[in-house]
Amino acid sequence: MEHPKMSCFYYSFVLLFILITTRSAIAIDTIYSNQTLKDGDTILSPTQIFQLGFFSLGNSSLRYLGIRYNSISTGTVVWVANRKVPLVDPTGMLKVNDDGTLQLLSVDQTLIWSSQSSKLAINTSNPVAQLLDDGNLVLKDEISGNLIWQSFDYPGDTLLPGMKLGVDRVTGTNRNLTSWKSSDDPSSGSYTVWMDINGYPQLYNMKDESIYQQRLGSWNGLGFSGMRGLGPSSFYDFEFVLNHKEIYYRYTLVNNSFYTRMTLDTQGSFYQLVWSDQSKSWVSSMMTFLDVCERYALCGVYGSCSITNSPGCACLEGFEPRQPEEWFINDWSSGCKHENFMTTENGHNFNKLSNMKLPDSRNSWFSNTMSLGECENVCTRNISCTAYANTDIRGGGSGCLLWFSELIDIREAPQGDGSGQDIYVKVFDTNIIGDKKTKKKSQLKVILSTVFPVVLLSFALILYVWRTKKKSHHKAFINEDQNQDLELPLFSLGKMVKATSNFSISNKLGQGGFGAVYKGVLEEGQEIAVKRLSKTSRQGLVEFQNEVICIAKLQHRNLVKLLGYCVQGEEKMLIYEYMPNKSLDSFLFDENNSLLLDWPQRYHIINGIARGLLYLHQDSRLRIIHRDLKASNVLLDSNMNPKISDFGLARMFREYETEANTNKVVGTLGYISPEYAANGVFSVKSDVFSFGVLVLEIVSGKKNRGFSHQDHHDNLLGHAWRLYKEAYPLKLVDAALGGSWNVSEVLQSIHVGLSCVQQHAEDRPSMSLVIHMLGGEGALPLPKQPGFFTEATKSEVESTLIMPQVPVSINEVTITQLDAR
Repeated sequence: MEHPKMSCFYYSFVLLFILITTRSAIAIDTIYSNQTLKDGDTILSPTQIFQLGFFSLGNSSLRYLGIRYNSISTGTVVWVANRKVPLVDPTGMLKVNDDGTLQLLSVDQTLIWSSQSSKLAINTSNPVAQLLDDGNLVLKDEISGNLIWQSFDYPGDTLLPGMKLGVDRVTGTNRNLTSWKSSDDPSSGSYTVWMDINGYPQLYNMKDESIYQQRLGSWNGLGFSGMRGLGPSSFYDFEFVLNHKEIYYRYTLVNNSFYTRMTLDTQGSFYQLVWSDQSKSWVSSMMTFLDVCERYALCGVYGSCSITNSPGCACLEGFEPRQPEEWFINDWSSGCKHENFMTTENGHNFNKLSNMKLPDSRNSWFSNTMSLGECENVCTRNISCTAYANTDIRGGGSGCLLWFSELIDIREAPQGDGSGQDIYVKVFDTNIIGDKKTKKKSQLKVILSTVFPVVLLSFALILYVWRTKKKSHHKAFINEDQNQDLELPLFSLGKMVKATSNFSISNKLGQGGFGAVYKGVLEEGQEIAVKRLSKTSRQGLVEFQNEVICIAKLQHRNLVKLLGYCVQGEEKMLIYEYMPNKSLDSFLFDENNSLLLDWPQRYHIINGIARGLLYLHQDSRLRIIHRDLKASNVLLDSNMNPKISDFGLARMFREYETEANTNKVVGTLGYISPEYAANGVFSVKSDVFSFGVLVLEIVSGKKNRGFSHQDHHDNLLGHAWRLYKEAYPLKLVDAALGGSWNVSEVLQSIHVGLSCVQQHAEDRPSMSLVIHMLGGEGALPLPKQPGFFTEATKSEVESTLIMPQVPVSINEVTITQLDAR
């Protein structure tokens, strides 16, 4: 008879042995830290829907580690770990490291692939990898369950139910789909489906990182306007999340009894596929590219596409072809323009367009709480606003979406499709135009009958004098620097008068230190900005000549382009490309407009200014120091791209020159560097200081000059420095941004701003280093105390600075005299 104690010991030993051997073998769905998954091994999800293992594709012998359907005969691949670096033979192995990473190694221990570290990761001592039933491979802490890494954050060409397509603002992770290069090669192909969060978020299908093949549209509460079939469904639930932490789209299954996936194929087609047990194949249930009207921007700006019309493109009501001869041959890329020139004087109304796919929303502003009526009021008050619509079409509509650039990529949604909605486009008020034309005609008859004889008798003499003065003044201007080959068109005074409606007050864009700026339209339809030198400004001629000579040949996307000049009699003008969104300060320091400038746009503007300065300092023909960089001298085009303007105070350096000294300190209070203000020494680091001030203003929405705080007397620089030292830098962020900002980008920007405004020029970074710092490349050096960080009294400034006494511009645009900061 067996001894009871021996029996108990025996069974306990057997049970312990089973537990040990079970743990040492790979579990069905889990890899532990003391295990490896070798080529030939697999793990399965709990209900065996998916498997993780090694495989080859097609006729290729290369080996990949990835996730495939296990319960489908085709074994369709949904995710590949080493898509960039395949294994050349079946000797790979996957292991879980104690530091919380997955590593794929070759037989000689060469690292082929590893899981990327995540900001969500915490200290862990028991990492395990598990394959879930939704196809997600997760790395987590076995005891706490805390997530360390997941394959769903790094999609390939497939979007499974539950996966997120979009941006994680906390970690900076972009979850995009990227096509395979071929059916046998899972490395990155030409096409990408990605979420653009500039303006109102929307999905794009892009080719080769530069060509927009298709815009899948913005979310309207039911689906994306360019992805038909994403409306209410008994099979799917669709979700769009937009908050300060994440912006993403995903779909889930209402019924888990069937398999489905969305995939981006090698030709750029984006499908919704469902597995058919009957045919044993994947069947397409939704395809995003269905007709020619899905092609991005097919009809140009203010053009709309319809598959029921022939030709397919037509201008929106109130607009006409910009290049009619091109439209005649079915080339619509030039788009449309307003039938009449839009000004605040003429007035406007809104055309309601129904059942439309909304235009590209990259340059838009939105609010999910405003009503449609409030939305109309905001668009009416803002001259840059071009259209408005609801953000959500459910329940009669809600929310507000505003556009501030030319409308592009519009189409009529197919009838019964459910993807279209109403949009209200700003156009001319033809009634006002008619009344004004009638009034002007009657006024013209009176004028002609009274003054025509006098004009006729005087014309010959005036023409002779005008031609003589034109030749002499133009010659004097050109001879100012005979060595400069301007290669710029000379515009006539008559052409400028006509373009600006005789410098009508309604066309006036602003007033600078040396004259006014007007909007104009040339006969061929090109919009321009005309900077007209004040006749009473004696000092302006030098600056005028300097600006022409300085930027005549500068070509950069972040510098305003000089189109030509006009010198005739006492008139001197510069003709620039027109910037419809005016200057940065009109958005940044305006209580209402600041709400329209979200963080992605502000960060884009910061980077654009930096690139423009780098070109001036390093990449242009001559090193150019701007000397008057400020918010009002940064103009914004229709796409909110920043362009540095006003080179009247700029100085050109040769390659070997690094700094200069002057007795005449020029610039704008609040932006001038300490060494320049005190000693007249200026260099590229003077512009860097101005850039730093501008960055802190963009982040905070506050002006450096005139900043006040109840707890201290520091200016904006001093306030930012205090918050930085007290470890509360994010308190600097403009309240108008709400929750739209990215923490890491804001912190980088504040750090860069403070680094650029340091007291000593040699401590400030170059613009090339600034570009790297903004891109998060390399460690950021700790900034030192900024210069001019405390407000001083006028007497304190005058006791330390000796300045020539010259007039100061009444609008504080540009000065040649320093006053109290």
